[in-house]
Amino acid sequence: MHWSRSVPLLTALLALGAGCGSKVVFEGQSGLPIVGESISKPKPKLTVKPEVSRVVLHDKNIEIKEKIQFELSKATILSESFGLLDEVAGVIKAHPEIKKLAIEGHASSDGNAQQNLVLSDARAKSVMEYLVTKGGVDKTRLSAEGFGDKKPIADNNTEEGRVKNRRVEFNIVEREGDKKPDDAKKPGDPKAPKK
Repeated sequence: MHWSRSVPLLTALLALGAGCGSKVVFEGQSGLPIVGESISKPKPKLTVKPEVSRVVLHDKNIEIKEKIQFELSKATILSESFGLLDEVAGVIKAHPEIKKLAIEGHASSDGNAQQNLVLSDARAKSVMEYLVTKGGVDKTRLSAEGFGDKKPIADNNTEEGRVKNRRVEFNIVEREGDKKPDDAKKPGDPKAPKK
């Protein structure tokens, strides 16, 4: 191939490899300038999804957006739920105004009602133990109880409903500043506020 015919081809190839605005020197030859617009791949746009919290504090409870996973028919928490429980512990510790938190275990109506009650109780206590030993939450702020299938939130006649009913809830029992029933003053009480 004759040199003059290959110059445009070489120029195009070199522009791809060397970039525009540079000079390529062949062995024993003078420099060959490369001009034109640079051919470059567009940089991909980075999209950052806002992180959706799996744990949300409400007035009356701490909501978890995922289920705590346990070994089948056992109260042993699976490692895939450790991060979720660490987040729950973080919320509890960040809110010292939560004085009492009830951890409730719930089951669907599948199986034996008494076994479901015992298992839901053991699972609630297992979650409490995790929050205390691994999460560093003060045990005096927590209670744990299982309710079996006594408090369904969905229809136990459908698989979807039964899945929703198998859950652990974190209900706020007492917050700092809450009035207790004992705090109410009775009429005629000398300490009752005057009208």
